[in-house]
Amino acid sequence: MEYRYLGRTGIRVSPLTLGCMMFGHRTEPEASYAIIDRAIEAGINFLDTANVYSTGRSEVVVGEALKRNGHRDFVVLASKCHGNMHKTDAPEGFSATSLQARLNPNGWGNSRRQIMEQCEASLRRLQTDYLDLYQIHRPHPECAIDETLRALDDLVRSGKVRYIGCSTFAAYQLVESLWASERHGLNRFVTEQPPYHILDRRIENELLPACETYGLGVIPWSPLAGGFLTGKYRRGEVPGDSRFGRGHPRDGILEVDAAYDVVEGVQKLADARGCTLSQFALAWCRDRPGVTSPIIGPRTMEQLEDNLAAMSVSLTDDDLAGVDALVPPGEHVVPFYRAGWHAAAHRF
Repeated sequence: MEYRYLGRTGIRVSPLTLGCMMFGHRTEPEASYAIIDRAIEAGINFLDTANVYSTGRSEVVVGEALKRNGHRDFVVLASKCHGNMHKTDAPEGFSATSLQARLNPNGWGNSRRQIMEQCEASLRRLQTDYLDLYQIHRPHPECAIDETLRALDDLVRSGKVRYIGCSTFAAYQLVESLWASERHGLNRFVTEQPPYHILDRRIENELLPACETYGLGVIPWSPLAGGFLTGKYRRGEVPGDSRFGRGHPRDGILEVDAAYDVVEGVQKLADARGCTLSQFALAWCRDRPGVTSPIIGPRTMEQLEDNLAAMSVSLTDDDLAGVDALVPPGEHVVPFYRAGWHAAAHRF
C-alpha cells in the first residue's frame, strides 16, 4: 500500500477511501462490520461517512465496527454535516409527517448552531472523542463563510476535530473560504470532496487546479458514477435492485445515449488491460493529477473485493488517451458536478 499525503496536512491516507453510505441502510450491520474489517486488512485507513447517511445509522455502524476491531488509532475517520437530521422531529400538536414538522428552519445548513449540534451527535454515534476530518457536506450560500469557519475553528481548537474540509464547493467558494480563514486567523479547509469520474470531468477546469494551487487534498465521490461505470447498466436493461433502478435522483443518466457509448468504449479499454470496467474507472480516477483518494462505496463484500483489485491496476498513456477520446478533458456527458449548488431537499 502506497499511502498518500492528505493535502499539506502531513497525514498519509490510502489511495482509496472506504465510503460508508451503504452501511446500516442497504448493508446490514454484520455485513458492514465485515466489509470494514476487510478494507482495513487490505490497508485502507481512510473511512468517510456523514450524519445524514441513513439518518445517523451509518455513523453508528462505523463506530461499532471500530470499537469491535480496535483500529480507531489506525483509521483516519471523516464525517460531514449540513443536511437535515430533524426530519422526524415534530413539535407538540403536530404529526411527524406534517409540513410544519419538516420545515424546521434551523434543522439544516452551515450555521454555528447546526455545526456544533451535529458534531457532538456524530461523536456520540461514532463512539470517539475526535474526528480526523470534519467536512461541510454542501455549500450554504446564504450563510456567511466566516460564520461556518469560526464554528469549525472552535471545534479544532477544542480537540474534537483535527482538520476541516468541504464537499462539492465551487472553485470560487473554496478560494473565498481560504481568504476568510487567512483574514480572520481561522483554521482553513484542507480537503475538498467533489464528484469526479470519466463521465463528468468538469472539475479539471477550475476546481482541481485551485486545490493543487492551495494544497488541498481531493477526495472524489462517486468515481463509478453511482454504479454506472460498473457495466451493470446496458441500453434498455436496468437491474431492479440497482441504485438507478430504484429511482435515484440522477436516474436521468439512463436516458443519455452518449453515456452508454462511453461505457462501451471504456469496457474495451478495460478488457485490453485485463481488468473489470469498475477497476479501470477507479484506477483512472485515482491517478488523475491532483487527486488524493477516490471514495468507493461497496454494498457487498464482492463489490469491495472488485474495488480493492483496482489498487493493482496501472494505466498506460494509451489508456489515458483512449479515455480522452471518449470524454475530452474538462468535458462531460452527464452532469454530476453542480458547482456551488446545495440541495433544497436537504432542508426536508
